[in-house]
Amino acid sequence: MIKISTKGLLLRIFIPTTILSITYFWLGHFCRIPQLLLFCILGTILLVPIELGIILFSSKKEYGKFSLKSALVGQEKLPVSKVLLIAFVFFGITGLLSAFVAPVESKIWAEVRAALLSGLPVGFDWTNFEYLHSFSKPVLIALCIYYSFFNVLLGPITEELFFRGYLTSHYEKQNAFTPIFIAVLFSLYHFWLPFQNVFRIMAFAPVAFVAYKKKNLLISVIFHCLCNLFSVISFILAVCG
Repeated sequence: MIKISTKGLLLRIFIPTTILSITYFWLGHFCRIPQLLLFCILGTILLVPIELGIILFSSKKEYGKFSLKSALVGQEKLPVSKVLLIAFVFFGITGLLSAFVAPVESKIWAEVRAALLSGLPVGFDWTNFEYLHSFSKPVLIALCIYYSFFNVLLGPITEELFFRGYLTSHYEKQNAFTPIFIAVLFSLYHFWLPFQNVFRIMAFAPVAFVAYKKKNLLISVIFHCLCNLFSVISFILAVCG
């Protein structure tokens, strides 16, 4: 196994998200589609290929062929019922965090967020549903469909393979803090959502730790997909309501 240094870890995490974020914030000033749809498209053609490409090329170096094997090192099977139980328990805990922690964090950053958004086109505020309703119904349907696909399946599965699979198993410093450290970096890499870091860390770090100890990536994959599914359903109800 080719070990990753701390410098290599940071480069692998923050170069892809920097490329995505710069491209998104630049094109977002000129796009004629909802900025959220633009972000999902860019995530599909930039972030996902880079992260999966890193895994594929690592597997080629380590095992002689392109595959996802480097993201699945040391994984062990667990009964599906146990995996689902763990994932749903943490999903329930995250629901409590979203009710009690997320609002407090949002309130703390409210003025900074408002100041930042005031210098950007209105569409960069993904919660501005009045703006979204200015688009035609076909555009909104396309947004909801593509957002669902990207945010519930493609995005979280890729991120879990990359962060909880490849990076966690290959980082040179292996100890109980490794999955926590990478969960913190995972939160910080969300440059496009910079005001939810405390909530994300509190939600994802415990799951990352359990998935690491149980050696089962599926726990964090299902958990991540469930969290994103909840946010997507809430978004669709707000847009279509």
